[in-house]
Amino acid sequence: MTAQTTAIALLLALGNMPAFAQQAAPFVPSGFTAPVLVKGAGFELVPLGPALVKIDYDAYMSSIAHLQTTFTRSKDWPHAGLTAADAMKDMEGEAGRFQQRQSFAYAVLTPDGRRERGSVYVSPSRVAGYDAVVRLWVTKAEYDAGFDAELYAWVTGWVRKEWPFAKVAYPGRAIPWAEWDALVAASKAAGPN
Repeated sequence: MTAQTTAIALLLALGNMPAFAQQAAPFVPSGFTAPVLVKGAGFELVPLGPALVKIDYDAYMSSIAHLQTTFTRSKDWPHAGLTAADAMKDMEGEAGRFQQRQSFAYAVLTPDGRRERGSVYVSPSRVAGYDAVVRLWVTKAEYDAGFDAELYAWVTGWVRKEWPFAKVAYPGRAIPWAEWDALVAASKAAGPN
């Protein structure tokens, strides 16, 4: 038994195994390299992290009501009470999950990198039959300018060509929210895989 196997067995026995380590299989294959700079027409994607905390915070705080109805469907995020410290904690978490290959969050920046137009999240699916869930948002101003539809079309092609997934869920887009919520609820009711 290797030291790593022994440590995992001990953590499992103690009930302290981190959620990401309990997965039966890694989210992405070991040979897959997640992109760290992707350029599109009028934008670029870079991993979210502490260096982007200010422009990310400015972007979502400029569009609270819009994001609560188009991205999260709740008042939990974003909300007016979010602080710079909350934003930094979020960015540190996103960067950590990216580094650990648990999920991949990207800022969608203007080509000069000075402004965030939105974000893209590539995450494991909790719903059987889907390898991944991809969610994205754009600011209200970008939505009004038609960038949401443009970015969604680009992201679906990018994920299809560049990522190692057979079936990807796009909740609120390719799958209506009510249908996705029912799938998630059924998955939770079925318990762990």
